[in-house]
Amino acid sequence: MIIDSHTHISDERLIGRVKEISDNLLSDGLESVYEVGFDLQSSKSALALAEKYDNIYAIIGTHPHDAKFYDSKCEEFYAQNASHKKVVAIGEIGLDYYYDKSERDVQRDVFARQIVLADKVGLPIVLHIRDAYGDAAEILDAHKDKLNHGVLLHCYSGSAEMIKQFNKYDCYYALGGVITFKNAKKDDVIKSIPENRLLVETDSPYMTPVPYRGQPNEPKFVNLVVDKIASVKSVDRKIIEKITYENTKRLFFKYGK
Repeated sequence: MIIDSHTHISDERLIGRVKEISDNLLSDGLESVYEVGFDLQSSKSALALAEKYDNIYAIIGTHPHDAKFYDSKCEEFYAQNASHKKVVAIGEIGLDYYYDKSERDVQRDVFARQIVLADKVGLPIVLHIRDAYGDAAEILDAHKDKLNHGVLLHCYSGSAEMIKQFNKYDCYYALGGVITFKNAKKDDVIKSIPENRLLVETDSPYMTPVPYRGQPNEPKFVNLVVDKIASVKSVDRKIIEKITYENTKRLFFKYGK
């Protein structure tokens, strides 16, 4: 079985099909999906889906794009709902210097605040880092005493060499549809991720894998990510299913949820 560790199925492109997606997960080879918030409203939506469907879990937090909207109401909601049995992490949080939709100093401040919050409530953090690995590492270094419950680099886009740097934080790494793209050149990254720290995701409805580029991504396409990893590693796909499943459970449920 597979766990899709990162989805946005509350997006308008998929929200009308959530019941269908949930009903078909098992036949598509998936046990569950983790629905991820990017601001207060989407975090509320993630939690609502998790409460409605047994095979959907919620990750709540504020994305760097929306850091400028982070306030006490966000923090209060995340803190109050962190103990909910279906909430498994704080995310997706981090830095995005590619789009710079929030000022960089604001991104850095909100990132740090949510690291502290996650440690306080005893949850892992799910990171979105784009074109900002240097600053992200500095912030993680400054808060290394707060990284006590697990760190996941969602949709890892860094180099194989950078993995060595982030391993010091005992990071997990999630790979998605981008590894199937023709010009991705991610084989060395796939091979460099420690076997016990590898996860898979779709980031639905984004990052649709080959050969379905051009249509909304959805959880069942995570099978194509598993296939690609198995091909690069020259192992049976069942091995990748088992590895990523166990890693996902260890990261998100280590602390008794």
